[in-house]
Amino acid sequence: MTIRRTLATGCCTAMLAVGAVATPAGAEFERPPMNLYGVTGAIDMPTALEQPEGELSGTVAQFGNITRGTLSFQALPWLQGSFRYSQFSGLRLLNNPGYEDYFDRSFDVSVRLLSETRWRPALKLGLQDLAGTGISSGEYLVATKTFGGTLALSAGLGWGRLGSYNPAFSTGTRDPIDNGRGGNFNVDQWFRGDAAPFASAIWQATPRLSLMAEYSSDAYDLETGNGTLASQRIIDRDSPLNFGAVYRVNDAVTVGGYYLYGSELGVSLTFQGNPNRPPVQGQVIRAPGPVAPRPPRASAPEKWIETWAARPTAQTTLLGALERDLAGSGIDVESLQVQGPNTVEVRIRNQRYGMAPQAIGRTARALSRTMPSSVETFRIVPSSNGLPLSAIVMRRSDLEALVLEPDASAQLFAATGFADPPARDPRASLSPSVFPRFDWSVGPYVRRVLFEPEEPLRLDVGVRAQATYEPRPGLVFSGSVTKRIAGNLSDSVRQSNSVLPRVRTNFNLYNEQGDPALEKLTGAYYFKPGDNLYGRVTVGYLERMFGGLSTELLWKPVGSRLALGAELNYVHQRDFDTQFGFQDYSVATGHLSAYYKLPEKFHVQLDVGRYLAGDVGATLSLHREFANGWRIGVFATKTDVSAEEFGEGSFDKGITLEIPVGQFLGRPSRTTAATTLRPITRDGGARLEVDGRLYDRVRDYHRPDMQDGWGTVWR
Repeated sequence: MTIRRTLATGCCTAMLAVGAVATPAGAEFERPPMNLYGVTGAIDMPTALEQPEGELSGTVAQFGNITRGTLSFQALPWLQGSFRYSQFSGLRLLNNPGYEDYFDRSFDVSVRLLSETRWRPALKLGLQDLAGTGISSGEYLVATKTFGGTLALSAGLGWGRLGSYNPAFSTGTRDPIDNGRGGNFNVDQWFRGDAAPFASAIWQATPRLSLMAEYSSDAYDLETGNGTLASQRIIDRDSPLNFGAVYRVNDAVTVGGYYLYGSELGVSLTFQGNPNRPPVQGQVIRAPGPVAPRPPRASAPEKWIETWAARPTAQTTLLGALERDLAGSGIDVESLQVQGPNTVEVRIRNQRYGMAPQAIGRTARALSRTMPSSVETFRIVPSSNGLPLSAIVMRRSDLEALVLEPDASAQLFAATGFADPPARDPRASLSPSVFPRFDWSVGPYVRRVLFEPEEPLRLDVGVRAQATYEPRPGLVFSGSVTKRIAGNLSDSVRQSNSVLPRVRTNFNLYNEQGDPALEKLTGAYYFKPGDNLYGRVTVGYLERMFGGLSTELLWKPVGSRLALGAELNYVHQRDFDTQFGFQDYSVATGHLSAYYKLPEKFHVQLDVGRYLAGDVGATLSLHREFANGWRIGVFATKTDVSAEEFGEGSFDKGITLEIPVGQFLGRPSRTTAATTLRPITRDGGARLEVDGRLYDRVRDYHRPDMQDGWGTVWR
């Protein structure tokens, strides 16, 4: 046994026993460093420390001829997931000789098995590159103990490439990597083969500066030319010892510098954000008007008379008063109906507030100021494109009694009813200022293609003009056109090699020929066909690549966490110039969908059906939603297309990210910035991209989701 192996084994043994040292319980790093792999760690090795829940980190790291870009998300206090895109400059793999540089995509996941206590270190299990080509695959168990909140000592065991230097023992045979098409789970390799120890120390010298030292168990056989796949040496590795320092510039940016393996210099740049730590603290917003209490019936009986409800002009008069009260508030009144002297129903459209209860609360306050004293029940029906989403029933006396209570939000929620909204009564008074409605806008757009081997990032920027016309509730005509100003999407030389109908992989031809482009031109009808049912029919040029007919039906009780949906589409592929013509390819596609809201604000969705290329299968999606509107999720699709037919990546998968723009503007807004990151775009598992799908717009105003944000009802 070499001196280095003895040293490493001793460090590991000491760390596993370090729990016997009495240190203050709960002493921990608030936001520990991200390592060069873009996960929570020291320099090149992981630790058992954790980021704050909800932390979203983007890290770009480089040393030698290796560059890594990683997006990591702390989904739960004990669970971190990562997606990485790596460039190995000059690495010519023997099984991939066509490229001078090698690009690799990989996914990681780590799970904390034990939390740190006064006597026990934290323990984490991790899988690195668990579903990629296997070039960076490795598994680990690591323990970390913190001292005084400024020192963290870690030691662990690694397998795969993390067990390639001075292994201490073996846990069986680890079969050679079969890259195939990439993207498959290498389950038969997990925790198999040689296991080697690693260790690290992190000292937080100041609140901003951390210094680190590390013993690495990665031999970098591939990159040093010692592996069986590589024909080129792109780094030197003379020592297992690494040293580094990271400096937190501000709350969002951290930079790092490193000396690695006795031969290489490295740098890193990390950007971090968190839904629970918004970039702009607080919002500039007009305070809501007060709740107007009614005078006691005994002292002002004339204000409680009910004969007003029989007047022919009562509805239109009250509608006008409510519209004037809500003018400039971001809440549009669609209609109002007097349902007797004690009840009014108002249908509203929330144009501003990302938190739905905030719009409901402000509407209820306005009703208390504008309705006659005899009106006790407010039925507030939020709508989207004229589609009623729910009926929220409040007693006026509850508003008056609870407005100044310390737990007013909880008490009001307990007293509020949620019901399935009926179709609009034809006797209701429609607002002349809402229908017919015409909206238009002109603004910038960004279109990007990621992870092409020739050039990992391609993008276009340009101008998009769009308009919407609603002649009556539920009927919406909309369209958009784009004109590119600058970019390099049309420069792509990659040609599709797909054996499936090329429903997505000819994107470069749309980018090349479609400028200017008729992006969309549709007519849509939204309606309620029955109790707990919501419907949509859309026809026209539905997206850049397809046009035709799309229909959808959703079953969603207002108090249920479960929803079921069905979508059926018949579409033709559009010409590459994205004008008015179509190609010969057409397909019937559709899905049956199940949606369920899990605890901890997780949402799961399962879609089963037929995709654009004619393949049949299922998509499973899981995303975490935060109270302020951030949504981060993952999805995977498996169909009857084999990995060989699908091509590179083996099956469709990716990450979705949606961030409310209001978090950066410092004022409420319903606009969100959304993106989907796919390791690669292929034709298998491709789904139609049509606007107006029902589930997300409906559930926001149903009881389970309203409860999550109900604390804003008084704001």
